[in-house]
Amino acid sequence: MASTQQQIDPSRRVLKILSYNVHSCIGTDRRLDPARIADVIAALSPDIIGLQELDVGRRRTGGADQAEIIASLLEMKFHFHAALHVAEERYGDAILTTLPMQFVKGGMLPSRSEQRGALWVEVTVGDKQVQVFNTHLGLPRRDRVQQMTTLLGPSWIGNPESEGKSQILIGDLNSIGQSAAYRQVARRMKDVQLQTGTKARATFPSRFPLMRLDHILVSDDIEVLDAQVIADPRARIASDHLPLMATVRL
Repeated sequence: MASTQQQIDPSRRVLKILSYNVHSCIGTDRRLDPARIADVIAALSPDIIGLQELDVGRRRTGGADQAEIIASLLEMKFHFHAALHVAEERYGDAILTTLPMQFVKGGMLPSRSEQRGALWVEVTVGDKQVQVFNTHLGLPRRDRVQQMTTLLGPSWIGNPESEGKSQILIGDLNSIGQSAAYRQVARRMKDVQLQTGTKARATFPSRFPLMRLDHILVSDDIEVLDAQVIADPRARIASDHLPLMATVRL
């Protein structure tokens, strides 16, 4: 498999950011295949990736560490945070990158239904540090509003260690553009799909996308150069969500 590694020009600071809900690496053909997910990602050559719905040590997916497998195939570093942890079985989100990365925080978000969490790392691009957050919000509206309020608050994006710096929020927000949780974050950060002058595209379900649930949002100091939903035949099968990729300049 081709490596995604590439040299970043510090003077340009152009990055490719990817958000991808991988559905426990089970495709729409019901096949379990982490390598297929890695193939979809490798073809895009992203620099920073937020993955959601990863299984680690779960019997239903053969006990594999999906975060480690995908990161290894892509020759990337990663941090994983489990939103669900029962005995030895874990389920959650990860951030992968080719760039220097420092773990800042992983934690739970307020949840009345299925437990959700978030992950925060600092990525170094040349001489600049970027705060990167990855999350997967819940299904009930009340949960999503509370979770987004927490994410925007002093423990996460509004933290003094993050506020005022370059910030990127990646995730399956389970929120369309008219939803309350989306409107909360859109008042504070830029939606990459709305910055390119083209129509925003849906990401779910992957075979016939109807809803724009997956998002990348950036702070005002980050310039969005391009945003696209990847809908090639392989991506339509590999997961029930399509990947969303943005090209940005710091």
